[in-house]
Amino acid sequence: MLFAATLALLFGSSIVSAVPTGFNATALIRRCGSVPSEAFIAQAEAHYAAHKPTTDSGPSIQSISIPVYWHVIYQSTSLSDGYIPDSQISDSVTVLNQDYSPSSVSFSLAGTTRTLNSDWFNNAGPGSSQQTAMKNALRQGGANALNVYSVGFTSGSGAGLLGYATFPWSYSGNPTDDGVVILFSSVPGGTAAPYNLGRTLTHETGHWVGLYHTFQGGCTPPDDFVDDTPPEANPSFGCPAPFDSCGSGFNDPIHNYMDYTDDSCMNQFTPGQTTRLTGQFSTYR
Repeated sequence: MLFAATLALLFGSSIVSAVPTGFNATALIRRCGSVPSEAFIAQAEAHYAAHKPTTDSGPSIQSISIPVYWHVIYQSTSLSDGYIPDSQISDSVTVLNQDYSPSSVSFSLAGTTRTLNSDWFNNAGPGSSQQTAMKNALRQGGANALNVYSVGFTSGSGAGLLGYATFPWSYSGNPTDDGVVILFSSVPGGTAAPYNLGRTLTHETGHWVGLYHTFQGGCTPPDDFVDDTPPEANPSFGCPAPFDSCGSGFNDPIHNYMDYTDDSCMNQFTPGQTTRLTGQFSTYR
């Protein structure tokens, strides 16, 4: 369709990586590669505004049940080389269900694959040939299926990332690209502390169901297109004391899953985010 083709030109087949200013590229901080351009957002939001369900006709949020297909990419059968056990995958889905429970969206593990491929493990990243080959070979299910790929992010466009995701409105233009890619050690019990409680998957799945970062657009409306998330000038790291970076009279949403704080600091989606993700899911998935 024309809209999907236009978005592909604006955004490419995958998400562009962005590194926060002022941080050492080798340090482990929350870096998310889901950073859409202003042009992409303008096109996507115009399309969504014209096609989203009305309040009266929208589906019950409780009807959303999402199958999860997990693809373990590894370079040896050592845990340190990406061969995460079934228990950590199961724990990850449990965290997803806990974090999304206020929205009554549920997730269930539908299948797990394991692929020995050191090239994909090390070099899969936004826009790379490795991530394209990986997804073309492994993706399962339809638009409503969450495909999770756990990799190493050691080099190339994904170096240093914790994860990245596609957005719902991109599915029709490139179905095989759809999904979430995360650092294997960010799962519950992994070694990527302070990002090892599973919240990277929660965050990236937030993009997959249509949410932007809480700091999207900084202090300038409509920022993240959700009315009840306070404006935020920049991403927050660690778990800082409450502060108001935009002078809005409201503290920055440092506990929101769509910020960049530590896993232990994250504990909420807002009602407005729940409304948006439900509408996005209904419209595009």
